[in-house]
Amino acid sequence: MLLDAARLLVFPALMAFAASSDLFTMTISNRVAILLALGFGALAVATGMPLVEIGMHVGAAVIVLVVGFVFFARGWIGGGDAKLAAATALWLGFGYLYEYVLYASLLGGVLTLALLEFRKYALPGRLSESAWIERLHRRDGGIPYGIALAAAALLIYPSTPWMAAIG
Repeated sequence: MLLDAARLLVFPALMAFAASSDLFTMTISNRVAILLALGFGALAVATGMPLVEIGMHVGAAVIVLVVGFVFFARGWIGGGDAKLAAATALWLGFGYLYEYVLYASLLGGVLTLALLEFRKYALPGRLSESAWIERLHRRDGGIPYGIALAAAALLIYPSTPWMAAIG
């Protein structure tokens, strides 16, 4: 029962926190990636995940982290986004990695287009008083890509073995 609660809460709650943090502050704390890694490790051990499978999940995370930091070095994504994507890959492993990258790319494209459209129009008076909305509205502002990363992860998570094991 405790393992089921952890499966239901740890990953989804941290994803929701990462998305909301990126939306409101344009940052994703390193603590989120650390907690995701620790949560994965604890659940992998508690559920008896074979060491070879744990290694494959770690391999997926390392590949995503390397690619993410290449993207970060080119200025395409933030460092928090790269770490969040890697921590997510740790949970999903290679079995869901393609689907995750595809969904994150599509959702990120929609998010980017929506924000670019949003930035074309003047903010109504009350909205311009909100610092986070003003930050999103700035034409030279970034895109809170953590929202797309978290949304993609939450779309996929229900079909993973983590959720299939509940019951």
